[in-house]
Order: sequence, then structure tokens, then C-alpha cells
Amino acid sequence: MSDTRAERMRTPLAADVIRATAEKHGVCVRPFTMEVGDTTTGELRYVPVPCGSTVESVCLPCARKAKALRQAQCREGWHMTEEPVLPAEPPSEDHKELLTYRADLVAAYREVVEHDQAEAEELRQEVAGVDAELRQLGMRGRLPSVDVPTKRAVKRSTRRRQDAPNLPRRKVAKTTVGREFAGKFRPSMFVTLTCDTYGPVRGDGAPVDPARYDYRRAARDAVHFSALVDRWWQNLRRVVGWDAQYFATVEPQRRAAPHLHAAIRGSVPHDVIRQVTEATYHQVWWPSHEEIVYADRLPVWDGPDTGFVDPETRQPLTRWDDAVEAVEHPAHVVTFGRQVHSKGILGGTEEAGRHIGYLTKYLTKSTGEVVKAYSAAQADHHDRLHAELSVTPCSPRCAVWLLYGVQPKGVTGKTTPGHCKGRAHRRSTLGLPGRRVLVSRKWSGKTLVDHKADRRAFVLQALTAVGIEKPEVDRSQQVWRKVEPGDPQVPPRPHLVMRAIAERITWKAEYDRALLAAERPPETSATGLAA
Repeated sequence: MSDTRAERMRTPLAADVIRATAEKHGVCVRPFTMEVGDTTTGELRYVPVPCGSTVESVCLPCARKAKALRQAQCREGWHMTEEPVLPAEPPSEDHKELLTYRADLVAAYREVVEHDQAEAEELRQEVAGVDAELRQLGMRGRLPSVDVPTKRAVKRSTRRRQDAPNLPRRKVAKTTVGREFAGKFRPSMFVTLTCDTYGPVRGDGAPVDPARYDYRRAARDAVHFSALVDRWWQNLRRVVGWDAQYFATVEPQRRAAPHLHAAIRGSVPHDVIRQVTEATYHQVWWPSHEEIVYADRLPVWDGPDTGFVDPETRQPLTRWDDAVEAVEHPAHVVTFGRQVHSKGILGGTEEAGRHIGYLTKYLTKSTGEVVKAYSAAQADHHDRLHAELSVTPCSPRCAVWLLYGVQPKGVTGKTTPGHCKGRAHRRSTLGLPGRRVLVSRKWSGKTLVDHKADRRAFVLQALTAVGIEKPEVDRSQQVWRKVEPGDPQVPPRPHLVMRAIAERITWKAEYDRALLAAERPPETSATGLAA
């Protein structure tokens, strides 16, 4: 007898069962497929590669792995007692070859950028690919800009603002490890920094009076928050006199303003934290963008030589370099708010573990999920902030500048006035920076790839101790190729996921066996006991 429709509706779909099983065993639920060919035997096989998502709603197992890796990175560097050993520089020949190739691409870009925007964009993307390869090789520091350097650099005064407190300045020593107290205590710090107030808010973060809430300053502070944080680290190091290292995360408050949680290695007096926070500011030397010039009638493109022009007078809009050169006062000044929280934490304590969990609490959620509105007042607040962010330039290349009569850097005929794809203008991010995890270079002396390799080495060592050998696979004779979706030769994704689940169950059983063997006391004979 066949099942009824109601019974069939209650039966879970096979895809749902596979997804639930994969999540239970920590297997990626949406892997992409790689074709692996052996050049010696001619064998072809298909391997599922984890997607690597850091968001639980996209892939729960991958997000949890990424979070655990970040927690290990934070824990290892927070209370170090010895200076971290930085990884060795990559082979100089590889560096030289890639840097030479990059220089050729930059030169070609500067030759065609004025008359062939399509080719210039392809060259820019190629340079970005080379930069990513250099980063993977371990190259540090800032690479030369692709853009043509300006003919005359505009010098700005470095004198501190009169309304900002002065800070003592010391020579920064190379040490990164904090002081030891009483011969055995080496505390570190947990610090929280917030943006300034823009008006009274209720318990859910919505303004008491939206009409009097300063949305313009809130939007600009959010856009330039990352630059303000960089300035804070610089000031802190100059005041304390040593190279303070940090592991920090950026999250939105209930009012949707960004704030920073940071673990700092070493002890810093609470008064110094507050003093540095009060004295830190960031000046934005951009053209004035107070009044929108082109609200109803947008500028039009008039070719690469002229750029965008006024739709009525046909006069070209001011170029970015000319507009910046004419700036006499900063367009905006960003400061922190008065709410500053600092706390000393001892390593290896329950409190340290609790704060590491607090630092990484929201890393598995997308920004849109974190700033989700739960009431009509919150939704209205987010809409107003997003509306202001929509007309707030986010960078010198932002297309929003055209609304203020300024041609941004890299403007082309494909640029749409007032429409920028940057994260700052999205309703789901509300101005939060793209990097939500900020880690200083000398935090642990390792990259995430290094920390992942450490975890793998630990497991292999445990397996070897009980006689389970996992030999290294020689990949020198393998050719890897990403398979495009819809390829008829490729097994369906559910089959690959099920195969990965079976492998994971086998690996887990082997690891559990190794753990039990490590906990079991060594066996001794009766003769040995008598002796």
C-alpha cells in the first residue's frame, strides 16, 4: 500500500537528511568539486573541497571550524611569555619574479588608463591577482599603488588639533611581551572602544527623537572608523613605549554604530587607555560633501578626456586631485566616545577563556544578521542611517562623489553617478568595515594557515602514537582543476558529501581510539608488579 500524501509530506527530503548528517559530523554542506588527475597513472577522481564560509547560515561546519581557528589564534598570542618568531621570508627568486611581473603590469596600466578603460580594468584585476599571490607567499608591507602618482603632493600640517589633549611620546621598543609582576603574574588587557554619541537612544538602540539624531555624523564615523582604530594603535604604542600587539573584532552596537573589542598582550594602565582614547582623532582631508549638487539631474559621461560634465552647461566636473588640492580644512573629524572599558586578564584562567568566547561571539554571523531589526523603531532607525550612508562617499573611488560635483579616482564611462558597490552603502552592513577581525602581525607569529597546520600535526601525532600512520600524499604528479557546475562527468554533490561523511566518521573513530589509548594507564604484568 502506497503512502498517503500527508505521510510523504512528513517524510524529510533526502537533501535535508544529508545536510543534517553533514552538519552533525562537521562536513561542509556546500563544497565545490575539484578534478584531480594523476599524470603518472592517468587516473581521474573528483574531490569535494570545503567552501570555507565563515557564516553559519551558509555552512555551519565550515563556520565553526573558522571560529575555532580564530579562538586558537587569539588564545595562543594573548599571554605569550616569549617574543614570537616571525615566519621566514619566502624565496627571494619567487619574490623578484612576481614583483617584476607586477611592475610591468603597472606600467602597462598607466599607459592605457587614459584611452582604454576596459583594458585598464583587466590590467588592474591582473595586478590584484599578483598581489594575492604575493600575500600567499608571505609578503608583508604595502605594495606600490597602481594609480598614476599625482604631479604635486599636497602637504598637510601634522600639528595636533588645539581641541585634542597632548600625548607623551616615547621611542617604541621592539619588544611585544608584557611586563611580569611579583615574579609570576603577567596580565594582559581586554579593551572595548565605542563611537561617540549622536543623540539619546532607547534600550533597543533606536533614537528617542529620530529628527534630532545626527545621522550624518554617525554615517561618516562608521565609514572612517577603521582609520580611527589604526590611529589609536599608533598612539598607544607611542605612549607605552613598546610594540603592543592585539587581536580585535569589530561589531555593531544596538544603535548600529561600530565598536571594537580588543585583546592586548601585556598590561597597560587603565588611565593610559583612557588618555589615549580621549586624545585620538582622525582627520578626513577630502573635498567638502555637505550639499548635494546633482540630486535630480545627474552628470553625464563625455569621454575619457573630459570625464563627467554638467548636463546643462557641459562644463567638466572637478577632478579628484584638483578638488583635494583646494581643501583647506578637514571635511570630517572622527573621535571615540566616552565609554571606554578596560580590564586586566590573567592567562590560563576561566575568565580568559570567557573573554575569548566573547571576542569571537559574532564571527559566525553575517553583518546583516547581527544588525537585524527586531522592532519598527529599529527598522526606521536603520532605514534613516542607510539613507545617509547612501550619500556618504566611502573612498576616493566612490561614485557618490559625482553627486557633489567631484570626479572620483578611476572614473570611467561605466561609472553610475551616486551608485557605489562598496560595503559601506549596503543596507545589510550599515557602514561596518569589511574586516571584522583585526590581528597585528606579531600577535602569534603565525598565520591562520600555520595554526591550521598545527592542529593537523597534533592529530597526526596522536594517531601515530597508537600505530595509525597517515603518509603524506605526493601531489607533485597531480593536476587539480576546478569543475564547473553542470559537468555531466562529475558525480552529484550529495554523493560527494556522503563520501566525505563516511571518511569523517572513519577519521573520528581513529582519533577517538588515539584519545582512549592516551588516557589508558600503561599495562604491567604480574611479574612486574611483584618485582
